[in-house]
Parts: sequence; structure tokens; C-alpha cells
Amino acid sequence: MHAKVIIVGSGPAGHTAAIYAARANLEPEMFEGMMAGGVAPGGQLTTTTDVENFPGFPAGVMGGELTDKFREQSERFGTKIHTETITRVDLSSRPFKLWREYADGPEDQPDTCDALIVATGATAKRLFIAGEDTYWQRGMSACAVCDGAAPIFRNKPLVVVGGGDSACEEATFLTKYASHVYLAVRRDALRASDIMAKRAIANPKITVLWNTHVTEAKGDGDLLTSVELKDAKTGETRDLEVSGLFYAIGHTPNTAFLNGQLETDESGYLLVQPGTSLTNTKGVFAAGDVQDKRYRQAITAAGSGCMAALDAEKYLEELEAEEREKQEKDSSKL
Repeated sequence: MHAKVIIVGSGPAGHTAAIYAARANLEPEMFEGMMAGGVAPGGQLTTTTDVENFPGFPAGVMGGELTDKFREQSERFGTKIHTETITRVDLSSRPFKLWREYADGPEDQPDTCDALIVATGATAKRLFIAGEDTYWQRGMSACAVCDGAAPIFRNKPLVVVGGGDSACEEATFLTKYASHVYLAVRRDALRASDIMAKRAIANPKITVLWNTHVTEAKGDGDLLTSVELKDAKTGETRDLEVSGLFYAIGHTPNTAFLNGQLETDESGYLLVQPGTSLTNTKGVFAAGDVQDKRYRQAITAAGSGCMAALDAEKYLEELEAEEREKQEKDSSKL
């Protein structure tokens, strides 16, 4: 299969790019992934319950329902969606080549495209402690900004796991809603910058639990009610009553399939030219959390998906113009 535009990824960034590209008659093909990065098609939103901060849904919307609406709108305008995972690409020449995980044909017959939009997102790191399968999204989350204002967390004690800037920021953010926030730190010091560490330690609604591992999530079978803590020095364990546990131990951008062919920062996030979606390879564009380690919100991802589609459209117009000029020059020589 050859396409003008192929979109890899199916979260808000990928689907917004698809909607814009389809309405521009670019006939985009999307590979939404099949449990790529351990997450269902639709990305991180599929692991979220109530989404209350996406415009247009004043009463809130379930994460899975929102991703279904994204998909429906993409298909309405003509996007062809493949529930398959792209495992590797070749960006060394044009057209770009992409290989599916379960390709039916021989390996030397990849899908090709003139423009590629990478919108594969970033997967939140989790500890997968005992009880996590039961209480994930039933009191456990990896995004305080996304979920912290939910009714089950309001005026309740919460615990944040992590010791970096993100952990301090999320703990501080949660104090707006929680009765108290515990910050569980594995060591006897924070990895966060001095200003963030001092701000968290000085906050009267935050208690830092030094040398502490969270080892188990416990509850009533429906919602989380406590966590088991283990002292890293003594090995002693105790239960802490909390109504929420938030991981703030980082994210992994889903870029392994690119095999280092695009420039990234030290954390593996794709680098784009400021204010654009342009990567270091002409014709390849990045959108969403795969290139955003600061905001990581559905609405910012959607915005960058729009940018990627518009940038791809302009790039393809330039390609067509160059081809016309070449044909005119060739015909003039005859």
C-alpha cells in the first residue's frame, strides 16, 4: 500500500491529524496499533475514566468513549484505519517505508508514504505492585492533572510515588483537592531541583516519606483504601490509609520502532523545530506526547496533531510543485 500520508498512533494527536488530513483530501492511512506500548488503540486516554477537562463535554466523558468519538470522526472523513502495529521504518529515502507487525506479504514489500506523522505517544511508567490490576483507575493513576480533581480524591488523603520534579509538581497540584498528600520517596533525598524540592517540603499539606517503597495497593474490592509501605532501611511494613495513589516516576516515549532515525532529547522524546511539528527528517512530522514531555494533555496533543497535518499538507504541496516544475523542464527539452 502507498499513501500520501500515513499516521502512526491513534490518540488525540493522531486522530486530529487524521481529521485535518482527510478534510484536505490527503486520504490518510492510520495505523492505530494493537496493544502497542502495552496500551489499547486510542492511547493513554483509554486508561482514564472520567475526563473533565476536554472542551465540549461539560458533564465530563469517559476516556474510552472520547477515543471512540475521535475514531468515528476520523473515519467519517475518509481516514482508513488499520488495527495493526508498525514495528520498524526506513526513513533514509523517499517514499518512506513502514513494516507491519503481522504483515501478510514478504518483508521486502512494506507500506510506503510520501509524508509520515508520528503520534505514538508516551507510556507512563508504573511499578505494577500487588493489587495494581484490581485498583488501577479505581484509586490509582499516573496523571494527577488528569484525574486529581475527581470526586473520589476530593478531601481525601493521597500518596504520590516519585522523587523528581514531576513528583513534587504533582504532589503540590494535588494539595488543591486532597485533605493531605504523602510523597513516597525511595531514598533519603529528592532528585528534584532545589526550588521544587523546597516548595514541596515546605507545603504544610505534604508529608515526605523518606526511604519508603509502596509495595501493595489495598481496598474494598471496588476502590483503593490504603497502601502498604516498606521502610527501605529496616524492611518494616505498615499500612497507610489513602484514597488515591499517583505514580510520578516518568514516561517512556514510544519511539523504539524508529530505531534512532529521528533526533530525540536525552529522555527519548522526538525533537521538533520550535512552533512546528517538523522533525530533522524532511517529510516526517511529530505530534502529541511523543514530542511533548512538559504538558502531556489530551487537548495539547490534539492541537499538535492539527499542526502536523497542516505541516504535512504544505510539504506535499511543495512536493507536487517541484514535480510539476521538473515535468515542465523535461517537456521543454523535447
